[in-house]
Amino acid sequence: MSIDQPVFTPRETVSELDRYVIGQAKAKRAVAIALRNRWRRQNVPEDLRDEIAPKNIIMIGPTGVGKTEIARRLAKLGQAPFIKVEASKFTEVGYVGRDVESMIRDLTDIAVNMVRTEETERIQAHAAKTAEDRLIDLLLEQARPAAPEQAPNYFAVGSQGQSARPPISAAERESLRKQLRDGGLDDVDVSLQTTAPSATPNFEVIAGAGMEDMMSNLKDAFGNLQGMMGGPAKTQEQRLKVPEALQALIVEESEKMVDMQRVSELALERVQNSGIIFIDEIDKIALGGGRGGGGQGPDISRGGVQRDLLPIVEGSMVTTKHGVVRTDHILFIAAGAFHESKVADMIPELQGRFPIRVELDALGEEEFFRILSEPKNSLVTQYRELLKTEGVELVFEEDGVRELARVAYEANTRLENIGARRLHTVLETVLEEVSFKASEMSGQSVVINAALVSDKLGAVLEDEDLSRYIL
Repeated sequence: MSIDQPVFTPRETVSELDRYVIGQAKAKRAVAIALRNRWRRQNVPEDLRDEIAPKNIIMIGPTGVGKTEIARRLAKLGQAPFIKVEASKFTEVGYVGRDVESMIRDLTDIAVNMVRTEETERIQAHAAKTAEDRLIDLLLEQARPAAPEQAPNYFAVGSQGQSARPPISAAERESLRKQLRDGGLDDVDVSLQTTAPSATPNFEVIAGAGMEDMMSNLKDAFGNLQGMMGGPAKTQEQRLKVPEALQALIVEESEKMVDMQRVSELALERVQNSGIIFIDEIDKIALGGGRGGGGQGPDISRGGVQRDLLPIVEGSMVTTKHGVVRTDHILFIAAGAFHESKVADMIPELQGRFPIRVELDALGEEEFFRILSEPKNSLVTQYRELLKTEGVELVFEEDGVRELARVAYEANTRLENIGARRLHTVLETVLEEVSFKASEMSGQSVVINAALVSDKLGAVLEDEDLSRYIL
């Protein structure tokens, strides 16, 4: 995040989050302040900048109440590299599985892809112009007649003159460029030399902790070995239509123009100063005996994962294939239901690294109604647009949306509470028949009202076993 990059104020961030996440005002305020503090830190005197640590956050609340969505939307607003990991998937160093440092390596890969995409877009116009010039040269070389009086159309089928050719004038090139841009050459074939991907040795290894990252680095090294030894790159000739050849040349030119050294440097800077890691299910590594788990069996690994996680959150150096990453100023947002444990069950040092704790509210029937009707990307909007592609108009009446919310809330009450995710199941059940027959219903309208929802779901709710199966 550069100093000059515009950043939302906390109030603006909350307003943007309100477009996608219903309720949870305390959590939104906490993350909005955390995002603004990233920008504030970049603008303080340099000698103080390294001393300001991010205020990491723990979100406490049941599944499906918006924890992940808040973090994901926050990263988009801040144009920051973002990754979601599940704490329960990590194992202590020495055990088979993923080590906690892998989250930093994965985040760095995401940042490199982000920056490379931005750099490619930045030079796209230049790459397209260079590719166009190359294509014109190829067309002239392969299809130009031996003498200008042979044919005014350079690309008449079968014209492959081999004798000495007169020089090309600027006017002729521009005439050809105009034909190319107007689509007049779209049916012409052209021979194109492309670089074949180098063969990389295929390894099959039983990977232990961190081994998948080691193998990735080895494959990269072997893939570049030919170039390092000065061997010629393998090329292959393809016969393509002009539009396909132009796209292939644009991609090739873009790859040439993007400075991967600069991409890596920018990506490392972005990870270190604006990266966000969302650690879900952190309560799963706090179970068993308190203080991070001091018992036998899996509890040992849980406590070990916490101890491995601590230096990453505190600030350490992690080696990646793109360079060394300092984790001191990466923002960590942890989340968990904490039904069978509490934050105090984590080791004290790790607790201290998450100074901001926010409890998210459980969702009720009114919140479900708002989730269905208010967000920009609401489920009602999604289904309406999906079926519009088949020419079917879905009309959601208010009483129908309220009945959907009521059924979802009641299903959560009777069965396991999975929060707003229950709405997906309820809507899919109600709209299953319409979705199946939509291709045969073009031009028709379907009204979703309370009567229809009750008709589709009434019997399901009354049968406890059936509701467990369907809802």
